[in-house]
Amino acid sequence: MFRFGVNMMAPGERAGWVDKCRRAEDLGYDVVCVADHLGMPAPFPALVLAAEVTERPKLCPFVLNAAFYNPVLLAREITTVRDFLGGRLELGLGAGYAKPEFDEAGIPWESGGRRIDRMVAALDALGAPGCPLLIGGWGDRMLRLAAERADIVAFTGAGAQPDGSLSTLAGAPAFRERVEFVRAALGEREAELNVLIQFVDVTADRRGSLERLRPYAPELSAEELGELPTLLVGTAEQIAEQLREQREKLGLTYISVMERDFETFAPVIELLR
Repeated sequence: MFRFGVNMMAPGERAGWVDKCRRAEDLGYDVVCVADHLGMPAPFPALVLAAEVTERPKLCPFVLNAAFYNPVLLAREITTVRDFLGGRLELGLGAGYAKPEFDEAGIPWESGGRRIDRMVAALDALGAPGCPLLIGGWGDRMLRLAAERADIVAFTGAGAQPDGSLSTLAGAPAFRERVEFVRAALGEREAELNVLIQFVDVTADRRGSLERLRPYAPELSAEELGELPTLLVGTAEQIAEQLREQREKLGLTYISVMERDFETFAPVIELLR
């Protein structure tokens, strides 16, 4: 069984937000998500409005930058929104990676380890979250924490550099290694595995589209790009088959796409229901 989410990122007025959320529900998305970056909608009010104008989808901050917040005050925000959403909240947490956003907000930029410490403090202040918990990351410590405490482990597909920039997309072998790392860390626990798709192109010219993507991962050939779990390129039928194979080999059953791709990806959802 697959689940499908859309990560909403574009700011706008109420009417546009309402239309997008309703459209996502109509297209069959199971989760409406909101990113937590400056210049994008604030996650909590956006999710509350989404709940008011839709009926079925779960609602998820994907993911909260825990290092932006006081842990106790963040716990208050989470519990209030959880109660208001009536069982529809899925809580996504991360440690933040974009240094320019910290600089703009006047928040000290700390090491990755210290930012993870702040996320752990937020989890401890929250206690039992009372809703499914998603933790997103790529490095050992974040994925180990996710395996220990999360219901959903989200793979970013790229690690963060010390300066706050993201690495290029990881190749398929590196992605497999990360999944195996999480499976080992899970032990007897079970968790849903999520991947955030960076790009979707439903096209008959798969080769041409992959060649145009090579600047984003110049060390990879077009064939290697086509093997990445974070890229979906080809006809709707080819993409559906790729996702089935990834489910079989990697256990990836929760697929998230970016807002810009949620209309493009919709025919694939129909094929996988």
